[in-house]
Amino acid sequence: MLVIAIETATMAGSIAIVDDARVISEITLNIRATHSEKLMPAIDRLLGDSGLAIDDMDGVAVSIGPGSFTGLRIGLSAAKGLSYASGKPLIGIPTLDALALNMTFSSYLICPIQDARKGEVYTALYGPGDNSPGKISDDIAVNPDALEGMITEKTVFLGDGVNRYRDLLMAKLGGLYYEAPLPLQLPRASNVALLALNRLEKGDTDDPFTMIPRYIRKSEAEIRCGENRGRPLKGACQEKKELH
Repeated sequence: MLVIAIETATMAGSIAIVDDARVISEITLNIRATHSEKLMPAIDRLLGDSGLAIDDMDGVAVSIGPGSFTGLRIGLSAAKGLSYASGKPLIGIPTLDALALNMTFSSYLICPIQDARKGEVYTALYGPGDNSPGKISDDIAVNPDALEGMITEKTVFLGDGVNRYRDLLMAKLGGLYYEAPLPLQLPRASNVALLALNRLEKGDTDDPFTMIPRYIRKSEAEIRCGENRGRPLKGACQEKKELH
């Protein structure tokens, strides 16, 4: 089976085509250009260079978060469009699950951390597994200081939160802190595809019309709407009401 996968939860956008036996092609760009600028041209190039078409795929996979609200919406919109246009099933994969897969053979605890801004990270904990890390906590958004109380054994950290909070975590955790090699720090669409293949083989897919990103926390617009409750509607809140 062939799956095309999209990963846009962070600044490092990634797309890949994977089958049961190999990664056929993968493109990763960790640059400032927005996903809206680079995603569709990259998909065209990926398919063209692979000599494949979207109709050759057996499924469309997408990273559903947590992560950048804008990035997730762009990636999910593209994946839904490809699924709808081709009639291929859609499979949504939690971003942290795919990121943790980078450290499949770690004998230590695995802690992916993604910069959630506002002084927080998106994270979850994973233990060593036979073929993939086993998830042992829910996805959460927390202040990095809180990780000191969560980590009680040697742990490998990876993700774009590492660069921002490395010094803090090393100071808090000392000898319990380990860091994944640089090439394994980024989310990879090929991991999204591999997890999607496992679900697709079981006939486990998602409804393109109801699947939404896994945001974990409220967006700025939702927060402002809550703060303005009882006041005259304006801006994003007014637009939201008019859409309904």
